[in-house]
Amino acid sequence: MTTGSNTGSNTGSNTGTSRAVLLDGKALATKVKADLAKRVEVLRAAGFSPGLGTMLIGDDPGSHAYVAGKHRDCAEVGIASVRADLPANATQADVMREVARLNADPLCTGYIIQLPLPKGLNSIAALEAMDPEKDADGLHPMNLGRLVLGQEAPLPCTPRGIVELLRAYDVPINGAHVVVVGRGVTVGRPLGLLLTRKSENATVTLVHTGTKNPAQYLREADIIVAAAGVPHMITADLVKPGAAVLDVGITRTEAGLVGDIHPDVMNVAGFMAPMPGGVGPMTRAMLITNVVESLERAHRRVHLPAHLPTQGA
Repeated sequence: MTTGSNTGSNTGSNTGTSRAVLLDGKALATKVKADLAKRVEVLRAAGFSPGLGTMLIGDDPGSHAYVAGKHRDCAEVGIASVRADLPANATQADVMREVARLNADPLCTGYIIQLPLPKGLNSIAALEAMDPEKDADGLHPMNLGRLVLGQEAPLPCTPRGIVELLRAYDVPINGAHVVVVGRGVTVGRPLGLLLTRKSENATVTLVHTGTKNPAQYLREADIIVAAAGVPHMITADLVKPGAAVLDVGITRTEAGLVGDIHPDVMNVAGFMAPMPGGVGPMTRAMLITNVVESLERAHRRVHLPAHLPTQGA
């Protein structure tokens, strides 16, 4: 995977006369999974068997399709998968029992709770009850705290996928002005934490419903990440020529799935991650990456020399 030089302002040269460079998340995810398959073989040879668990509540067809895709990814890289499907009328007690079961299941070395949960269920309580070491989504409060402190921990999948996609296509991050539209816990807020680490070194503006004149910030952005769930809210007139634009929003309409980015942006942006095929495949690839890395950390702890203290000792 290319790491990118990340040395300054955006290098996209589109001035409205050509189409943006496509940030192909599907192709990159294929490369990531090929590398993960090799790492899984090494773990299995050492006696470690990774397994991904998913908890899905309800009958939403989109969520079911998304979870099914995650299990297909597991099969591709040689990871076992464990499904925990609960009915739409599941209670909070049902959810907490399933969390406890997955925490204790040795076949499940990492798992996710598919969000959002149906109305009436407390997602924060469910996330807090997870074993932080099995948090494949990187959304446990302890792991988000480790991200703030710069400590090793599972990283939120979509933000991590965005960073890896930008790096793979040599989109400059260091010193870039990144405008993130949306402040959700799965994308907006943790993405700001990732991008402001010294390793990324970007300046981040978080635009949300309380932001006055968001167009002003968007037009100044080197990189735009749209994660608001408002169909085609980012139009070509809001994008600086040559900027990198990544579509993370998704809305179900009668015409099908629609992203936050209007198709005309392709004629202005220097780089474009569309929906679908951009960030989505990388989110799933980073989920599997978190599961593999978690077991690799466990492998290192087991093989740590006896005279060396473990972290925090």
